Amino acid sequence: MLSSLARPASAALRRSFSTSAQNNAKVAVLGASGGIGQPLSLLLKNSPLVSRLTLYDIAHTTGVAADLSHIETKATVKGYLGPEQLPDCLKGCDVVVIPAGVPRKPGLDPARVNVPVIGGHAGKTIIPLISQCTPKVDFPQDQLTTLTGRIQEAGTEVVKAKAGAGSATLSMAYAGARFVFSLVDAMNGKEGVVECSFVKSQETECAYFSTPLLLGKKGIEKNLGIGKVSSFEEKMIAEAIPELKASIKKGEDFVKTMK
Repeated sequence: MLSSLARPASAALRRSFSTSAQNNAKVAVLGASGGIGQPLSLLLKNSPLVSRLTLYDIAHTTGVAADLSHIETKATVKGYLGPEQLPDCLKGCDVVVIPAGVPRKPGLDPARVNVPVIGGHAGKTIIPLISQCTPKVDFPQDQLTTLTGRIQEAGTEVVKAKAGAGSATLSMAYAGARFVFSLVDAMNGKEGVVECSFVKSQETECAYFSTPLLLGKKGIEKNLGIGKVSSFEEKMIAEAIPELKASIKKGEDFVKTMK
């Protein structure tokens, strides 16, 4: 009875995520038990693009997998626990998503509007290129400065609104799911799929930098680069680079300690 009652809602979700006839992607979520990993796994389980979903974390993944298995969509779900089970979790996967990380602490996204966001992931390393917004917009400098700061601190704003009880886990899970769906669409042959992502780059002196990417059957077809920017945005890029380089070094040093 519960299954029949739930079917109309899940059918609507399937329609909203259905963009390709080749719906057989095998996806792994590493960090699947966390605040972002769980809702991200839920969104992926509801997508007809995904045929197999494997979940990995250091705790609770069997419970998350058991919970998701009650959703009557086609994707099979299995949980894997601990480093010794990681190879089995990754075996045969087309896409691997890693939402694991350290939670943020306290310190407008309307439809049909696209603003490339380049640089990094936090604070002033988040650089919205409002000069490249489509449709075209124009703001006085004081409003532009305020809007840019609001975008850069959007995650902190959510943390404060939740009174320190959580971070922007739901919106970040949605963003992760959207990227996976775009990637799978491109792997299935859809053309013109563009998403911003933080990748190895030669766009700046930083080893990694987020820019718009054209996705294709083998992943990244082309890094579309930074493009033409305003003097205000050029200054933000210059100011972000030292902090971004320091963050990258921390990440690289952390990986070295894991070996």
